[in-house]
Amino acid sequence: MAGRIRNDDVARVRDMAGIAEVVGDHVTLRPAGGGSLKGLCPFHEERSPSFHVTPAKGLYHCFGCQVGGDVIDFLERIEHLTFQEAVEKLAGRFGIELRYEDSGAGPRRPQGERTRLLEAHKAASAYYSEQLSSAEAVVGRQFLDERGFDAAAAAHFGVGFAPNSWDALTRHLRSKGFTDRELTVGGLSKEGQRGMIDRFRGRLVWPIRDITGETIGFGARKLLEDDQGPKYLNTAETPIYRKSQVLYGIDLAKRAIAQQRKAVIVEGYTDVMACHLAGIETAIATCGTAFGGDHVKILRRLLMDNDTFGGQVIFTFDGDEAGKKAAMRAFEDDQRFVAQTFVAVEPNGLDPCELRQKQGDAAVAALVDRPVPLFEFAIRSVLSGHDLEQPAGRVAALRAAAPVVAQIRDQSLRPEYARSLAGWLGMEVKPVQDAVMQANRALKQQSRQPAHASATASDAEPAPQAVPRPDPHDRRLAGPRELLKLAVQHPDKLDASFDDLPASLFSHPAYVQVRKIMASAGGVASADSTWMRRLSEAAPDDSVRSVINELAVEPIQVADVTLDRYAREQLGRARERVLTLQIDELRSKMQRLESEDPAAHSAVFAELVDLEAKRREIRDASFGGE
Repeated sequence: MAGRIRNDDVARVRDMAGIAEVVGDHVTLRPAGGGSLKGLCPFHEERSPSFHVTPAKGLYHCFGCQVGGDVIDFLERIEHLTFQEAVEKLAGRFGIELRYEDSGAGPRRPQGERTRLLEAHKAASAYYSEQLSSAEAVVGRQFLDERGFDAAAAAHFGVGFAPNSWDALTRHLRSKGFTDRELTVGGLSKEGQRGMIDRFRGRLVWPIRDITGETIGFGARKLLEDDQGPKYLNTAETPIYRKSQVLYGIDLAKRAIAQQRKAVIVEGYTDVMACHLAGIETAIATCGTAFGGDHVKILRRLLMDNDTFGGQVIFTFDGDEAGKKAAMRAFEDDQRFVAQTFVAVEPNGLDPCELRQKQGDAAVAALVDRPVPLFEFAIRSVLSGHDLEQPAGRVAALRAAAPVVAQIRDQSLRPEYARSLAGWLGMEVKPVQDAVMQANRALKQQSRQPAHASATASDAEPAPQAVPRPDPHDRRLAGPRELLKLAVQHPDKLDASFDDLPASLFSHPAYVQVRKIMASAGGVASADSTWMRRLSEAAPDDSVRSVINELAVEPIQVADVTLDRYAREQLGRARERVLTLQIDELRSKMQRLESEDPAAHSAVFAELVDLEAKRREIRDASFGGE
């Protein structure tokens, strides 16, 4: 069996794979100063961005959850890949040829399961697309044509056709070298009474892609009258497909969502197509499941949904009971957005695809341009179930709607909606406000109940750390931290005198340990393109490695001076501090020797004069005589 990927090829992948581009597939990044970029962390929930990427160093670090590393590490974490799979995926993306230790080019080790499943889905998607032009697929082409989708639109979204054959795709993928187990695990085929059969047969097929554009599953629409299956059939849960974590069209919409700070949530594949063709390129849809918490996380990262500005999220629901129920579910998740959340409902109950068919692109754009706030829609949905013409109906409606208003977390909005509710009910404001306050007290009482016995992984206590974490905002540690940041990020700006500084000068245990690691790695005098990697590999545990990553990505606090001068001044202060400590010790020693040993006192005094002279030299060299 072939060996592992050669180390120098792994290093080339690290150097050539653009980390900003790779991270940017999952997180919207904005300039943070000092050559750094920042966004909302994809590994934990946060309301303000603390996730930093430093392209020049090829590193990322979250100052919130302390996760960090290089581009390979990021891909391993975000896509749940093995190290080999991550390296091979990056190599393929950036055109890097890999060699393995048994010599020769190209991958020779057995590929990981995820890689094989993705390749099988890529081959299946190409096969389905080809079949859409076959004679058998006329019913599929007719379905698309009736809804206003031509061949170019089908090609853009990768729409294909699954032949009405028991095992057409299975036989095709077998010929490509895929095993029956891979096809079964990937959800492309299943075991029938007489062997393996295709999961999708005689249906129009949409490839479901992840945020990077990889096909991970399919959605299939029934076309034939004798098809006894459901109207829409999706890929079952697989190692690469989790419907609660997938948004259809996200690969096509992500850049528009990030640029416009807006996302439009629709209910189906054809609705996404209709919106995009009508110019609404921020449209996406869930895949056979309700919009939920994992979907919120994905969108927040793209929207840069933070406390300063969260953008807009617009849901399109049908006006029927199912649509109202969907709106109430969305209302519950809305509280996790900072973004302003709206609902767009077509008065006649048409979905975006039907609206485009009947009234054209402009009507679809107009629908999205006139949404109502989700809070209002949720409250009115509750009221619609009561007879507001009767006193008893109004009282019942108040009791049902007050808890909805009380759930609004923004305290500045809650009184406004209480007044609006009074107007919709035709009641005085005071009793409505009282009902909302009472409902709010009930919610608070519930929240004071003992927490659930079980806790999710995200609620678990962090693992104990080998060294205490330094506070990056502690002014007493600002000097050591800035100097270590320079040593990690710009070792060429520091001369060899940095390597003579004692580790104890860096005060905090974590900084002391980082300084010792630098010494063990050869010091800044030996720094080259492998410097950061050497430091990371020399770290004794993840806690220290995390501190090194912090120092590598945090912007250096250069103000009105050049980086060269700033580095000279920081190093000068540290060297001066060393001499000051030595001078203070000598002065104390002189005081003790003054009456006991005059000769020794004179020798110490001479040494003191020499150190004072050196301190002046350092000050003059570092600060220009300041």
